[in-house]
Amino acid sequence: MPLHFVAIVLSCLISSVYFCMMMTTPGDSQPQPSFWQDLKSAIKGTEADYTQIPLGRAIFLLAVPMILELVMESTFAIVDIYFVGKLGASAVSVVGLTETYLYLLYSVAMGLATAVTAIVARRVGEKKAKDAGAVAVQSIFIALIASLPFAVGGIFFPKELLGLMGADQWGIENGYRYTQWMLGGNVIVVLLFLLNAVFRGAGDAAIAMRVLWIANGVNILLDPLLIFGWGPFPALGIEGAAIATNIGRGVGVIIQLWLLFKGGKHIRATMSQLYWDGKTMLAILRTSAGGIGQMIVSMTSWIFLMRILAGVGSEAVAGATIALRVMMFTMMPAWGLSNAAATLVGQNLGAGHPERAESAVWKIGLYNMIFLVAVSFFYFFYNDSLMQIFTGDDRVITIGAEWLRILSYSFFVYGWWMVSVQAFNGAGDTRTPTLINLVFFWLIQIPLSYFLAIYLDLEHSGVFWGVFVSETSVGLFTLWLFKKGRWKTVRV
Repeated sequence: MPLHFVAIVLSCLISSVYFCMMMTTPGDSQPQPSFWQDLKSAIKGTEADYTQIPLGRAIFLLAVPMILELVMESTFAIVDIYFVGKLGASAVSVVGLTETYLYLLYSVAMGLATAVTAIVARRVGEKKAKDAGAVAVQSIFIALIASLPFAVGGIFFPKELLGLMGADQWGIENGYRYTQWMLGGNVIVVLLFLLNAVFRGAGDAAIAMRVLWIANGVNILLDPLLIFGWGPFPALGIEGAAIATNIGRGVGVIIQLWLLFKGGKHIRATMSQLYWDGKTMLAILRTSAGGIGQMIVSMTSWIFLMRILAGVGSEAVAGATIALRVMMFTMMPAWGLSNAAATLVGQNLGAGHPERAESAVWKIGLYNMIFLVAVSFFYFFYNDSLMQIFTGDDRVITIGAEWLRILSYSFFVYGWWMVSVQAFNGAGDTRTPTLINLVFFWLIQIPLSYFLAIYLDLEHSGVFWGVFVSETSVGLFTLWLFKKGRWKTVRV
């Protein structure tokens, strides 16, 4: 089953990006390279101007490396939880509870990354390469500052943080070092996010892809060695998973910095730009405020949901954690397509082509929906089989399988939501998604999930149905707002 699932998911993925390449827009009459020539260019990187080449080809050249980048990221998440799952439900619970804090960090990093992508894309579209390099350098300084509070909390208060989230006694006494490593070394994650956002915004998506493949490849190789031990490697248990993550992603950051200053095909930073530039940093922070806000709202919503599930029991947390990893694996390709929309929107607005930017979003949204509808088929019919890959605990399997089945009902909307949100972000309008998230996640999702889970005593099922209602609603509303077109007038 696992091999069949992966093969069909990747087939749907390849079909989606192939159809994107085949699509044409008015005026796209010039001869196009063959599929294999474009595939080679997408993986190696190209100097193509994404504001001038046929739109279908631009989508393909950007989407393929972005998809492959995130497929590797999701593959790591699946492999990581597979090995940790061998240590039991409490160990998986520690990963899930630690990730609730990492989600706060991710909200900051992804919000900053959203701004960086939008600004770099806009400068590249305006043909201001030097200014794009300056944004990249300032993002490094921001990453170092943003990571400090999380590092302090993780290094000095890991047990307290796990206890606050409702971890069981085993998790607190045996899993705190995982939390310590993951939060203590968080600067690596923030840098990885921001520097890959720089490359994606510039159109160097192939670089971002290769970096993440190397980083997560090292991570995957080290995971079983450090968790279970082999030869000179001691068996470190759950702590080994965190150490492997830090080493693998640290390698990725080193490569990113080297490539940034060496120069990609669309962006290069110079040593002369290594200074504190308050004006550029303020522009990043101003644009990122909305991006950080939207991510904090959605991530903290997830923290509240995990806290509700922790009250149900460690099996509920473990089931939700594994289901989330499965979801990440199948949704990362869709996020790759959505990221291509952000870059195309930013660069085409910078070049003065708003209609081309909008056309890109509708094309990508259609094929994102097709891909996720195909994925939802497996969620509905093979949810038990997917959960059994990672755990033999019947209770954990039942809970996780239920969530996958409920998720399958909403994916036809979710694909459009992902693309429309990235269109707003790529345009630099990060404020609108923030306000949308605030209403649908904090004012609807959390109260509804709590009411269903606690007051109606539906337990984990109440949480899952609360998520379904809120996220289906937010998807439809965001798409409607995108159609109004105000994002085309935003300046960054």
